[in-house]
Amino acid sequence: MNPDKIIENVFRLPATVCCKELFEGIWPIPNGVMINSYIVKGKDKTVLIDYVKDWDGAEEDVNSELAALNIKEKDIDYLVINHMEPDHTGALVDIVKKNPDIKILCSKKAVPLIEAFYGLTENIFSVDDGETLDIGGKTLKFFMTPNIHWPETMMTYLVEDKILFSCDAFGAYGVYKNSFDDQLTKEEWDLLLPETERYFANIISSFSTFCLKGLKKLENVEIKTVCPSHGIIWRKDPAKVISWYSRLASYASGKREKEITIVWSSMYGNTEALVDSFIAGIESVPGVKIHVFQVPQTHESFVLEKAWKSEGIIVGMPTYEYKMFPPMFNVLDQMDRSHITKRKIARFGSYGWSGGALKQFLPFVESMKLDFLGEVEYQGAPRDEDKQNAFDLAAKMAKQIMDEK
Repeated sequence: MNPDKIIENVFRLPATVCCKELFEGIWPIPNGVMINSYIVKGKDKTVLIDYVKDWDGAEEDVNSELAALNIKEKDIDYLVINHMEPDHTGALVDIVKKNPDIKILCSKKAVPLIEAFYGLTENIFSVDDGETLDIGGKTLKFFMTPNIHWPETMMTYLVEDKILFSCDAFGAYGVYKNSFDDQLTKEEWDLLLPETERYFANIISSFSTFCLKGLKKLENVEIKTVCPSHGIIWRKDPAKVISWYSRLASYASGKREKEITIVWSSMYGNTEALVDSFIAGIESVPGVKIHVFQVPQTHESFVLEKAWKSEGIIVGMPTYEYKMFPPMFNVLDQMDRSHITKRKIARFGSYGWSGGALKQFLPFVESMKLDFLGEVEYQGAPRDEDKQNAFDLAAKMAKQIMDEK
């Protein structure tokens, strides 16, 4: 790829990671992911903001883009590390070897992490909240935004040009041929919308409270361009992605969408046999949107994307050796970790010689502060009575959701 000119002397250095990889070692990226570094050239100093790891050729991508700008590693005066996660720092040792004099700027909490991850202790300088750096005609200002999504996270703001380098905040999965929001094709928008929400649900949702605090801190900062470390650059309508993230973060404790996510597992089809009854029950109440997923056939990454937005969740799983079917346990564990709390929930499932799934399910209800509306559990195959109970339970949930102001 080629470097993208944002404005004069400010460039994006995009790297692409292929769809065969797993983000953070867990999340599927069937459409790949972009890792963005940025160059800011002042009259006196040159700054590289965030970096990459040697992952699927990402380091080579960035190095070739530096070469296209006629910038050698030794020409870079400062490397700003907004966030210490290895997708942004993994090649740190490599660049320090090529330029031992480079000054690394980061938050105070990042300093010990740099030593822990990479054994580096020289030329590392912490910056304070609100501190500025004059590089000659351009001024960088640093904002501490902890827990978006690690405790050491900060953002960097280019004062004169009102550009926010936000690292993981405002990011998205996906690889986009066009770099800016005003260039995207319809197909790219169709990819960006769900991949932004899936990225948030997978990576940021657990830290929604801190996300809202960070957004509050930026309220009085004039932002003309948002440059995240994953995804596209927002220059036409940066307020769109900022308000979008604010809405997504608000789902943690505020009003969610009038949607219900059904996620089910089945061993021999007996639990699956009630799925249509639940769908029919929801559809009997106009206005509620339904998302349906089968696991483990669908990775929980995609379940989290929809469950995060939904006011209601219905889970179906058989009892397996006196406990929950293992793939569904994993999904609920991920929901718990992602702080999908205070939703309405219902459960259904078949058992053979003995039940037991409910006993393992209830601790999740308590931990996630869920409003448990009931369950439909039965031995073997469902009977007409079970199907009617499923319909009624789903309709009850949908009606409660629609009745809420």
